[in-house]
Amino acid sequence: MAISPELLEILRCPKCKSKVHIDSEQTSLACENAECRLVYPIRDEIPVMLVDEAKVAEA
Repeated sequence: MAISPELLEILRCPKCKSKVHIDSEQTSLACENAECRLVYPIRDEIPVMLVDEAKVAEA
């Protein structure tokens, strides 16, 4: 079961409060803010929306 579109609509980056989008493999959520660029993992179909667990997206 993938993350529902309704959940994606309400999820926000905990650091900057911007929207996030899911990657094509559905393994992570990326912040849409170009200055933030954090990527949050999805484990066992659950988004891990913790800044300490996030990585900075590659440019």
